[in-house]
Order: sequence, then C-alpha cells, then structure tokens
Amino acid sequence: GMPKGVIQTQGMMCAQVAASEALRSEPADPDEVPLSLEWMPWNHISAGNVGFNGVINSGGTIYLDNGKPIPGMFDETIRNLREVSPRVFGSAPIAFAMLAGAMEKDEILRDRFFSNLRYMGYGGATLSNDIYERMQALAIAATGMRIPLTTMYGATETQGITVVHWLTERVGLIGLPLPGITLKLVPNGQKLEVRVKGPTVTPGYLNRPDLTEAAFDEEGYYKLGDAAKFVDPHEPAKGLIFDGRVTEDFKLSSGTWVSVGTLRAEAIAAASPLIQDCVIAGLDKDYIAVLAWPNMAAAKEIAASIHASTPQEITAHPNVVAFLRERLQAHNARAGGSSGKIGRIMLMTEPPSIDGHEITDKGYVNQRATLERRAKLVEALYADDPAADVVVI
Repeated sequence: GMPKGVIQTQGMMCAQVAASEALRSEPADPDEVPLSLEWMPWNHISAGNVGFNGVINSGGTIYLDNGKPIPGMFDETIRNLREVSPRVFGSAPIAFAMLAGAMEKDEILRDRFFSNLRYMGYGGATLSNDIYERMQALAIAATGMRIPLTTMYGATETQGITVVHWLTERVGLIGLPLPGITLKLVPNGQKLEVRVKGPTVTPGYLNRPDLTEAAFDEEGYYKLGDAAKFVDPHEPAKGLIFDGRVTEDFKLSSGTWVSVGTLRAEAIAAASPLIQDCVIAGLDKDYIAVLAWPNMAAAKEIAASIHASTPQEITAHPNVVAFLRERLQAHNARAGGSSGKIGRIMLMTEPPSIDGHEITDKGYVNQRATLERRAKLVEALYADDPAADVVVI
C-alpha cells in the first residue's frame, strides 16, 4: 500500500534526547564526544532523530558512509572504516556479520576499527549469539578486552523507547523503558504484545485519522505489533527480551505456533558462519523450511575445492551440504517440538532485492516480502521430490 506519513514533532525529538541524557550517572566527558560513521538514511528514525540529534547534543562528529550492509556495497563501508576509527558503531545485525567476516581476515582493519571504539549498538533485528561472540573475540585480539554492546528498541512511530543501558553478555534483550516511557504488555495468543505511551510517541499519521485511530488502543497506547517477554518475570529489572513480530508468527498444520524471530536467530547461529540471513516458511505446512542467504566467503572455505568457482557450484558442494545438514540436525536435537525443528533448507545465490522490498534501505530483511517474491522457491522446498538444491535435514 501507500507509505504512511508519520508525524515527527520537535517535542518528540527533544524528549528522545532528554530521556537518553537522563540515564547518565555523571556528565559526559568532553574528551569522549561521539564520533561515528553512519550509513543509515536520515529518514530512518534511528539515524535521523536518535543518532543525529544525540551527536549534535553532545557536540560530536558524524562521518557519512556511502556503503550499506548489502552485497556489493559493504566494501565501501570497509574502505571508510580504514580511514575513520569510530568511538561509536551502530548498525543492523547483518552489518556485524559482514564486518566480523572482514576483520577475521584483516588484522589491520580489525585493529583500526577497535582502536578508539567505546561501545557498539545494534537494532532492527536480534543479533545472534555467534556474531556477538565473534565480535568480542576480535575486540579482545585488538584491545585485550571486550567492548560493551547495547541496543535500543523502537519504531518510526515511537522513536527509541527501551534501551539496554547496563553491561551484559546476553544478546536479544531490548532492555527497559527510557525515562518517561510507559510500556503495556498485552496477552496476544501465546505472547505478550508491546504497547507504548510517552512523549516520544507520534500524535498520528499525516492526514490519515482512520489509520491513527486504528494504531492506538482505548487507553491511548500505540500498538507496535511486536512481542516481548521478561528475562525473569520475578525480577522485571533484568529487562525484556524481544519475542518476534506478532504478525510474522504462524501456525503449522498441526496448530503449533512458530516464533519466526526466535527461530531465525537460532538458525543463523546453528549454521554459523555459513548462513548470513534467512527467512522462515511453514504456514499451514507439516514442517518448517528455510530460505537462507549464504556467507559466500565461509562457503568457499567449507567447500575447500578448486573445482567449485561459481556461487551455485560452491553452495551445492558436498562439503557445504554436509556442514549444513550436520549443524541443523544438531539444532533439531536441541529444539524439542516441531515449532523449533527445521525440515528443509535452501541456500539462495541471488542476494536480497531492494526493488523487490526484500531488504530495506536500513539493511533489514522483510520476511513476508521475501516469501511472496520467492514463492516458487518455497514451493520447491515443499516438493514431494525435492530438487538437488533443497537440503533435507
């Protein structure tokens, strides 16, 4: 459908900066002002409001990056990171996967990246534990210590509303509400749907009172469509965990719910470093299947063959297939019920399409758009007589 114009007020932006500043235990060190390399477009709230206004408020510096965390454009980001050693680096999880792969092969880049870095941040999707540990291993190799990694959660309609503002070794958290923000967790099926009220929330959609009315509940809370759960229900101060999109989850033919966000992160971690990103299929099917984009550098190493040169030859190599099957069989053994077990997987050599809306300009994969655009591949995953490029687990 047509894009919705989300009203952004000066009051919302000021409230965002004020909420972030209120978390400081002491005044900012003038010698430690933010210095960042930013690729995200400024029509994205995280970059244009949260990041930009935060840096301006602190008297910091932003270097503009023409690269993006998508195939063919991340090399520009790597070139820029050789010139700019940021104090703060934030991006989508896919960028950390690409960056880890590049730094594992290039010690000079690794040392340059970490030389001034104070903390990292991610958002938009869950970062896998494998990528987190690889980044920390690189940090230790470069500096002798781990680097704090944080995350802020929100939406265009809300700006940043929760943040992990403490040291933690756990990924997948979305933290606790920022000062002035109130969250409401509403039962929705087997999950708790997130709703929010506060000074950073939009008053509505431009010239669309119908959409505005539908977006808020009877108590004035904005409905994000996401789910969250407590790390420990008995100790809410330990924070919240992102629990997927309520609208993305689906049921298998058995009636069992599948948590798409959770399984996506688990699949990437299970097959690391081979899988760079993936989408989950299985609506009304007997089992779950996965369409995945491979990390071609890792696939080449796993194939270890001079005879496999094209992407298709590499991903179809017996070593790659065996690696994938072994890792996902181990995942299935841990998964328990059918809602976590992967029956089949296909490695795709065509990168995600921006024009096809499979990946946003922010680097986030669109589950629904990908499954719709690649419907024939989904059919192939569930064929009675699967083709050679479908790996049966």
